[in-house]
Amino acid sequence: MRFMILVKANKDSEAGILPDEKILTEMGKFNIELEKAGVMLAGEGLQASSKGARVRFSGNKRTVIDGPFAETKELIAGFWLWQVKSRAEAIEWVKRAPFGDGTELEIRQVFEPEDFGPALKPQYREQEKRLRAQAAAKAQKKRR
Repeated sequence: MRFMILVKANKDSEAGILPDEKILTEMGKFNIELEKAGVMLAGEGLQASSKGARVRFSGNKRTVIDGPFAETKELIAGFWLWQVKSRAEAIEWVKRAPFGDGTELEIRQVFEPEDFGPALKPQYREQEKRLRAQAAAKAQKKRR
């Protein structure tokens, strides 16, 4: 099972205030634990929403809205993508993450091709497998 762990933004992350050396060191150690356990597939911090954009779809029209975005509590400051056996295992790993007071993380299971049943045609199912294999190979190569 794959889960995406979403790190919610706060006023500091939206102000572009970077974590200090202590926090970065603790997070680095935690990420190494995740890698050694074979859990971490990906993980990154995100720049403030002031550097981002949203695209709103309405029929054939596309509207670009430049950041920053008002509702900080609805924004994401970073993420992990983990491979674990269960939601409970993902929760146990999250509880060990080195965050301070007020931090909120959200855990969301990622859809797998088989979740879509017959609605996902075989050629797209194969395409999904190919794309995931390519991404895994790139990640493995990057780790070396």
